[in-house]
Amino acid sequence: MAASRHPLFMPLIYVGGLIFGFGLGFSHMAQPEVVLNFLQFEDFGLVFVMFGAAIVTGLGFAIVPRVLDSAPLTGDSYARRLKSFDRNVLIGGSIFGVGWGLSGICPGAAYASLGVGNVTILWALAGMFVGAYLQGVWRSQDAEASAGVTGAD
Repeated sequence: MAASRHPLFMPLIYVGGLIFGFGLGFSHMAQPEVVLNFLQFEDFGLVFVMFGAAIVTGLGFAIVPRVLDSAPLTGDSYARRLKSFDRNVLIGGSIFGVGWGLSGICPGAAYASLGVGNVTILWALAGMFVGAYLQGVWRSQDAEASAGVTGAD
């Protein structure tokens, strides 16, 4: 699949990340204090940023599949990939929410916060990496246990 991608795929990913990070920095959403003030119902600026992003994304999902048959850089067809709401989603969302509330930052904004000079955010990034690693270990053990059960049948 990687061989069939457009040559501009990776450079555009980086440019998109830079624009996203710049937007987070410009809107002050890379500052944990702003996010924590939102979570404490003291500052509602984050609501406008989130709604703005949701509107642009919603329009993109509604219009682009009608205009293009496939994604320009990957050639993949547009389709909804629905995932079931299960225990893993509930646990993962809860852990994410607690981490967001404690640190005042989510993964994308954490990198932007580091980019604007917030060095103490490295603690939150370390926690994200440890959590991702532990989730990977847990998933691999779960997959091995499932394979062992079906292999015995």
